[in-house]
Amino acid sequence: MLKVNENYLKLPGSYLFSAIGKKVSAYGAAHPEKRIIRLGIGDVTQPLVPAVTEALHGAVEEMGKAETFRGYAPDLGYEFLRRAIAEGDYKALGCDIAEDEIFVSDGAKCDSGNIQEIFALDNRVAVCDPVYPVYVDSNVMAGRAGTYDSKREVWSNILYMPCTEDNGFVPELPREVPDLIYLCFPNNPTGSAVTRAQLQEWVDYANKVGAVILYDAAYEAYISESDVPHSIYECEGARTCAIELRSFSKNAGFTGLRLGFTVVPKELERGGTALHSLWARRHGTKYNGAPYIVQRAGEAVYSKAGREQLKEQIDYYKKNAAYILHGLREAGYKVYGGVNSPYVWLKTPKGMSSWEFFDCLLENVNVVGTPGSGFGPSGEGYFRLTAFGSYENTVEAVDRMKVLSL
Repeated sequence: MLKVNENYLKLPGSYLFSAIGKKVSAYGAAHPEKRIIRLGIGDVTQPLVPAVTEALHGAVEEMGKAETFRGYAPDLGYEFLRRAIAEGDYKALGCDIAEDEIFVSDGAKCDSGNIQEIFALDNRVAVCDPVYPVYVDSNVMAGRAGTYDSKREVWSNILYMPCTEDNGFVPELPREVPDLIYLCFPNNPTGSAVTRAQLQEWVDYANKVGAVILYDAAYEAYISESDVPHSIYECEGARTCAIELRSFSKNAGFTGLRLGFTVVPKELERGGTALHSLWARRHGTKYNGAPYIVQRAGEAVYSKAGREQLKEQIDYYKKNAAYILHGLREAGYKVYGGVNSPYVWLKTPKGMSSWEFFDCLLENVNVVGTPGSGFGPSGEGYFRLTAFGSYENTVEAVDRMKVLSL
């Protein structure tokens, strides 16, 4: 008799953003006269820049001619893109990353969910709390998370590293030794960042205990402060303990195109096995590569015109983040993030729960954000707003929130 993967049945409720979408849709259907402003899901709103669209058009023309048509992409991704990534993202920072250590994919979300497949089920996982849900849920689906405590909203085999106001939303080294450590900086959802010295402490710790850091650097393009590292490979020793995940979604607006990559250094070994070879086998077996036209668009991101145009776009979103941060702070809200990140993390007023504040915003000022509790137990009492809307909508949303009686 066929049996389903019962680990899926352990997952509580639906995926966070699906739950939000259903709630907003229901409210919109009941109140069609209301104009809802969405600052919840981190989806970009500005169009692709000209350098990228020109590359797309050129690649489409190539695909329409027999002499330049392309079929399946190489397992690791096209050499032209991996070369541009190695030079533009790593050599420019002084990081020694080779082209064949870069695995091109269709996004960091997929990679962050799939990377756990190359590790044994009895490995102990540590995550920041609050945390991007995919890190936890993918380990639940694999059968690595243990049992769920619905009262505490934690999994028995997951090590939660609280990120609170008291520690500046930066986790402390865990008391129990983990095997896998998920870190995301600049952080989703809190918008916090770590200094190079703070990240070096994690690298030293991982090398000391034999753990592997899975480092999500999806938001590095929003870093404004000089002492905040753009890559974990800026830290000495990272090549022997860290895997880095990157995305084109937030730095180049590719949420609709889908493109990302994962870096696995060849020196990274555990139990005498190179993790590079394991990920290469998984990648080649289960994935047929991002489309050629999308990889050409990715290459254009690193061109002179692409860099200049995307800097303007990122500055646009940074301006939104600054408006949210300073506007809500002036209105009396306690807010964090927004400096090195497109996310602003605010403390819910009047002791409201995260979902109570969600309902309050939706029903009273028709603004949508993300309840902090959806990111983990330490997210309760907080709320995430994104800077990816239009500037006009961002200003209006903040002005609406100012009228609420705190």
